[in-house]
Amino acid sequence: MNKPELLSPAGNMEALKAAIHNGADAVYISGKDFGARHFANNFTHEELIEAINYAHIYNVKIYITTNTIIYENEIKEFIEYLKFLYINGVDAVIMQDIGMISLVKTLIPELEIHASTQTNNCNDEVLKLYKKLGVTRVVLARELSLEQINKLETDIEKEVFIHGALCICYSGCCLFSSLNGGRSGNRGKCAGPCRLPYTLIKNNKPIKTNGNYLLSPKELNTSKYINEILNSNIQSLKIEGRMKSPEYVGFVTKMYRELIDNHKTNQTEKDLKFLFNREFTEGHLLGKQDKDLMNIKSPNHIGNEIGQVQSIKNKIKIKLTDDLSQNDGIRFKESKKGLIVNKLYNDKGLLINSAKKDQIVYIDNKIHLTSLDTVLKTTDFNLIENLKQYNKKQMPVIFNVIAKENQNLQITITDNKYKITKVGNKIQKSVTSPITKENIIKQLSKLGNTPFMVNNINVEMDDNIFISLKELNELRRSLIQNLIDEKTKINRNTFNIVIPKIEGKQNKDININAFVRTENQLKTIINKVNKIYTDDFNLYSKYKHNNVFFRVDRTITKLENLKNENLLLTELGSVNKYPENNNCISDYFLNIVNTHSINFLKSKNIKQITISPELTLDQIKDIAKTNNDIEIIIYGTLELMIINHCIIKMNDNCPNCKNNKYYLKNKQNELFPIITKNCKNHIMHHKKTNLINNINKFKELGITNYRLEFFDEDEKQILNILDKLKE
Repeated sequence: MNKPELLSPAGNMEALKAAIHNGADAVYISGKDFGARHFANNFTHEELIEAINYAHIYNVKIYITTNTIIYENEIKEFIEYLKFLYINGVDAVIMQDIGMISLVKTLIPELEIHASTQTNNCNDEVLKLYKKLGVTRVVLARELSLEQINKLETDIEKEVFIHGALCICYSGCCLFSSLNGGRSGNRGKCAGPCRLPYTLIKNNKPIKTNGNYLLSPKELNTSKYINEILNSNIQSLKIEGRMKSPEYVGFVTKMYRELIDNHKTNQTEKDLKFLFNREFTEGHLLGKQDKDLMNIKSPNHIGNEIGQVQSIKNKIKIKLTDDLSQNDGIRFKESKKGLIVNKLYNDKGLLINSAKKDQIVYIDNKIHLTSLDTVLKTTDFNLIENLKQYNKKQMPVIFNVIAKENQNLQITITDNKYKITKVGNKIQKSVTSPITKENIIKQLSKLGNTPFMVNNINVEMDDNIFISLKELNELRRSLIQNLIDEKTKINRNTFNIVIPKIEGKQNKDININAFVRTENQLKTIINKVNKIYTDDFNLYSKYKHNNVFFRVDRTITKLENLKNENLLLTELGSVNKYPENNNCISDYFLNIVNTHSINFLKSKNIKQITISPELTLDQIKDIAKTNNDIEIIIYGTLELMIINHCIIKMNDNCPNCKNNKYYLKNKQNELFPIITKNCKNHIMHHKKTNLINNINKFKELGITNYRLEFFDEDEKQILNILDKLKE
């Protein structure tokens, strides 16, 4: 049975220590910039060094998340940051930006890189691409099942999430927060639009659903299936939670440590629910869907149900179904009001510290509750306090002592990786106070609050010799410090970084390209645009000789063998497989925001690169100076996310998606169209991008390829748009 690495999160030093001392093999953290959890506390440069050294003392690895897309004007700072991490001993960095991965493997080849789940890793071809680049590990898409993972053949380390918050969208495929709120998930600043309420609209009429949080998944928890996971083709098991408390990190780490080592755990699901719980799911890893995947009633931590309100006067009367203590946090389920129980009263009105199941208690109505509500406990004060206390991990060491008369005392310490020897004073024959073997063992065993524990002490000594206890203590302290120094020593020299300049040629011919969804749209623009894109293979096959391109699925798990086709590529596995035998260009789904990413795609024989719609005019200017056939989207309805779940199937009859129009409506009454393809939902933007009036600014930058993304436009509307563009 496989024994994979247990990888835990930490948003601060307290969480890092909790992870280490509760059994993590590795911990992933972030600096203040370039990490996909921008709003976690994260680590300063000084704290990063401290964290790396602290972890290495305990034989724990540190991975740093640098998994955002990197804008052109940030490249120098980003590379210098990775240089800083490398020379300070980081074990690996986790990255998303393909241009930066390629560049870093050139500039700092010995730095270990893990490809983030943000790169949407769904198939063997993307694994092959990363292996060629020198990437050592790939964090697989959360949407893959164990069965699919076990079929991946590429010899590269595979990492999966086993616990924590789930994104409903394929990671790296989400523009929802960016285009609808100005906070990019690809920059670590996601505003969490999937945790907001929506109404499902069918043909302009709302559908009644059993909750309003239609994009909110449950919390991932695979603990019941640990044996299946341990028997899989996975090398690292990852816990999500860099925004979570140290107590949560410690608890969940210990739970999975026990499960990996012993296939059972003493940690209870009840306590886990008090720490954080949106209800639990085994997720796509175990093939869960619909109600087994989603909690559309609540997007927040719901805790455990512990009672029912009986009456309300000056105080709230509660009949308990579970224990409640002073300083616990509670929330009332229907009203969604919450409070900390500062004062708890029994049925005689006396203050008490705690109460048991089936008791009647009273609390002050400081939230003005009016309904006979269900009571949820969301914070267990005593549990949190207990979790703050944990036994510190101690690393076993062996002492070897040679104590011979008329020879210098020699003591060696080893942890089976490092071996350090200290030589003391010449040993004399004892006149009155000979030292015993027991005395030596006793003194060397006094490791106190050090990170070490004695595994064995071997003593080879003469009889009737004298060694002072002071000397033994001094040698022990010196050996321990030297061992710490060895475990934290970095054998990486500093070096100069020279970032290569990307040279490109300017094109003169203006090209208008368009994406279409229907045959009528395609017929309308034939001979009026340069390239036509479609994701309908039958439509493509019928018209491909009219410079039509087929948009390849961006969540594809197995790539077909294609030859002599025109392809619009949407994910990196396709970039690895198709350009050799096909005419390929790349889509905006690849999140291309810098010249090095453009250069990488060009090196793979990609003829034209569509840049990210997240870029501002100034950022486009930064990369357009080396125009390598880049394309920008100047009009259309953009896709915000793609999800491996069907909102319509869960909340309406399947397969109604084929004959009806569905939308998500938010509180601002904005309508987001839902397109269903292969039982996956594509959530579209509620408004159309329109940069046609900026066309002259783009032309001044030397951009010559412009795309229109048609959605529901009819012939007249399309022709009007083309006329406006020509003007």
